[in-house]
Amino acid sequence: MTVHKGGCFCGAVQIEVHGTAEAMGYCHCGSCRSWSASPVNAFTLWKPENVKVTKGAEFLSGFKKSKMSDRQYCTECGGHLMTDHPPLGLVDVYAATIPTVEFTPGVHVNYAETVLPMKDGLPKLKDFPAELGGSGVSLPE
Repeated sequence: MTVHKGGCFCGAVQIEVHGTAEAMGYCHCGSCRSWSASPVNAFTLWKPENVKVTKGAEFLSGFKKSKMSDRQYCTECGGHLMTDHPPLGLVDVYAATIPTVEFTPGVHVNYAETVLPMKDGLPKLKDFPAELGGSGVSLPE
């Protein structure tokens, strides 16, 4: 099984992801933009059992804006690591957190909220895929 390692900005918290991501893409929602201090967030989604904190669990804290997202960060450096999405049964490990994973995005989600239109030929969903509780409605590039 493939293992990729990563960590927070200062290295106090180290994580591993095992196997392959369930999906990769970009989120354009206001919450992700605000949390990442970026116009778009690159995500990699993993089953929770495939994400492990291997060092510095005592420095890991979270912020739950809603029951949909528990955003995890390092208390030493403030570095963002991942977001647990319990209703989806998935963990978003930010693409930059695990640099050895080949980021191959497949979709844009919450594109109705975009502030950075991207013309890359990938599907642009208004919100989320229908199988994850969204409308599944596609928007034009």
